[in-house]
Amino acid sequence: MQPCVTASCHTIEAESSVSASDDQTDIERVLAGDISAFEGIVRRWQGPLINLAYRFCRDHGRAEEMAQEAFLRAYRALGQWRRDAVFSTWLFALAANLYRSELRRIPARTVSFEDIAEPRDVRASDGGLEDHDRDLAVRRAVGALPAKYREALILFYFHDMDVTTAARSLGLPEGTLKARLFRGREILRSKLPQLLAMPRLKEA
Repeated sequence: MQPCVTASCHTIEAESSVSASDDQTDIERVLAGDISAFEGIVRRWQGPLINLAYRFCRDHGRAEEMAQEAFLRAYRALGQWRRDAVFSTWLFALAANLYRSELRRIPARTVSFEDIAEPRDVRASDGGLEDHDRDLAVRRAVGALPAKYREALILFYFHDMDVTTAARSLGLPEGTLKARLFRGREILRSKLPQLLAMPRLKEA
């Protein structure tokens, strides 16, 4: 499955609001002994989890493998989910922690800012860059950041998590998450100034 990289991707919040009750029903069935009910959770969240993994590693095959491992760990730890947060928040926190650990164990191929061509003009004839060119430039630039800033920006910008959810997923205080978002934008501004004029990199 190829990760979705366009604005048409479902956001975490949209998926959560639509499927929260279905998630809870399936979880209760699994915990009651109906293992097959976990298939519903996989169907709903497979695409978003692979997409998230791809943002971390930039490798389609590895993203699918990491997502499969995330589902396996979620299944084993399902009884630890507390009802004070929606299931998707817990699932994505578990997955993000797994992906970070995997990349510390086997780092992804690194990208340097020198490899990135900055957009020539963010004010093209139609008012901005073509979506594909803009997204590609932003993704590559974020991928060149140090891991702690890259992880924060991936969750906040590419997966539309709010500060609270992103901080919880990374196991950070909200203030630390905001500081990393700010610092990440500052690095991008110093390396590729025009990127910060793009709506994608709005302030937190």
